Amino acid sequence: MSKLNYIDEIVGWEEEFTFYHPVSVRFSETDMFGHLNNTVPFVYFEEARIEYFKSLGFMQTWLQPENETIPVVADLQCDFLKQVFFGANLKIYVKANTIGNSSVDIHYMGKGNDGKIYFTGRGTVVQMSKRTGKGFPWTDEMKNTMANKVKARA
Repeated sequence: MSKLNYIDEIVGWEEEFTFYHPVSVRFSETDMFGHLNNTVPFVYFEEARIEYFKSLGFMQTWLQPENETIPVVADLQCDFLKQVFFGANLKIYVKANTIGNSSVDIHYMGKGNDGKIYFTGRGTVVQMSKRTGKGFPWTDEMKNTMANKVKARA
């Protein structure tokens, strides 16, 4: 595997993931050669990220109409390591990598049933105020929930 600038050491990085969301590659998500379309992992990342935030209890809060904050994806990238084809069953792993004041760097790993990593990704999610449109700090409880396996950044 080529060096990815957000992964220092692949084995240790891979072992830090605990949460995943299963997906199956649908025919409509492939091109005429049966390959997964290059835009689809971003949809998988979104689906897995939402399930991850639900598992932390964050989505339930963000969805309340009276709540002041919302999550916004500030950037997102995907690196393709192996070809993915129609019918593949994947696990989309998600973890909080580094936690800032109002942002979190989320890492993703798309892994097949064969144990191989097919694609990886990362992106920044910012908790924003619906009222001001500016970053809104994570509560200590939210930081602690995300920081189970990562160190908060200063």
